[in-house]
Amino acid sequence: MAKDINYSEKFESFRGKTLYERLRPEQQAFLQQIAFHYRLTFQEFRQVVDACRDLEMWGVGFLADWWEEQTATLDKQGVAAKKQLLTRLQSYLTDLRKAAKKYPEEGLQRPKKREKSRVVTKASEKKVFGMCPVASPRTVCCNLRTIDVVENCIFGCSYCTIQTFYHEEIVFDANLGEKLRQIQLEPDRFYHIGTGQSSDSLAWGNRNGILDDLCGFAADHPNILLEFKTKSNNIRYFLENQVPPNIVCSWSLNTPTIIKNEEHFTASLEERIKAARQVADQGIRVAFHFHPMVYYSGWDEDYPRIAHQLLQLFSPEEVLFISFGSVTLIKPVMQQIRKLGHPTKILQMEFVKDPHGKFTYPDHLKVHMFRTMYNAFSPWHEKVFFYLCMEKAEIWMQTFGYVYESNEQFEEALARSSRMKLSMESVLSK
Repeated sequence: MAKDINYSEKFESFRGKTLYERLRPEQQAFLQQIAFHYRLTFQEFRQVVDACRDLEMWGVGFLADWWEEQTATLDKQGVAAKKQLLTRLQSYLTDLRKAAKKYPEEGLQRPKKREKSRVVTKASEKKVFGMCPVASPRTVCCNLRTIDVVENCIFGCSYCTIQTFYHEEIVFDANLGEKLRQIQLEPDRFYHIGTGQSSDSLAWGNRNGILDDLCGFAADHPNILLEFKTKSNNIRYFLENQVPPNIVCSWSLNTPTIIKNEEHFTASLEERIKAARQVADQGIRVAFHFHPMVYYSGWDEDYPRIAHQLLQLFSPEEVLFISFGSVTLIKPVMQQIRKLGHPTKILQMEFVKDPHGKFTYPDHLKVHMFRTMYNAFSPWHEKVFFYLCMEKAEIWMQTFGYVYESNEQFEEALARSSRMKLSMESVLSK
């Protein structure tokens, strides 16, 4: 009896430190039962709680059913039986992660609505201009600069890092125009500046005059390339206004399967490509980012199919660059995904650590995916600038057959290619 009392106290002390309280009552009852039966330690309990959550999110069954099947085949008892079950569970999860995940034809159940956030306009002392947060000498980076126009996003992509940075509010900077005017740039240097790191660049349209401010900033600095990166089709501003020539509208593209199951509330693939075509018809350069590429059953046909669409609908002169990248997750994002518990398979993947300690695909899988897409764009190899985002030199070499010796060399190559297509050589000659 004393042992039961002691374990009850222990169980109560660690149940709140896991996702136990977020599980359904029948799942909680099952986990409590096995916790008491096998006297699970905190780490063991957290392991089975996370497994229970993952299996349900992935739509591959329930831990209780799997546990019952495995228990019937045990050849050990007591502590040895517990170790055997936990070892089998880890192997089962590993096998699921290594395999190409399969999305149901009807799609996973979509969240009923976006996470509620208040839209506010605030004055602050925060700087809006800086280096890309993932720029690093440990990977081959383009030295992108960023302008944080809005904090937080209205879309619901399962893998997005933004969800862990900003929570209850969507914040517009009340002093954006003034802060842009205060940015000091070297007039004889080329800058590639992105606006889609803290929120989607175009989802908000010209709310609070943000596009007016940004286009004015680009017009004042002809030595920059200002990029508007989006998963929306909100291009009305660019169809109705004259914009400076040194901007590029880029679309993050993914397959219909991934958009349907993992990129909630975003524009469809068809809508994104149509919007890009309309912008290009205005004489504005476009670009495309395949980031993240997701490994699932059918990826090797679905991603090249998009490449073939772009080859047919655009000329290489209209496209400044195309990038590839993979799923890369930090621990807080993984924790947030499990906390929300929405149906998703994004965590059903084999995890290895990249040079920054983030979790991503193994190198061989990345190379296979990147090379497949790069080969699909073979008619554009000498006409469009291709690059990888946040990847190490070895993966560049295996994908493209070359790698830049430094991030500065990469930055200059992108600048040279962009200037040529934007006819900016007369403005800058580095």
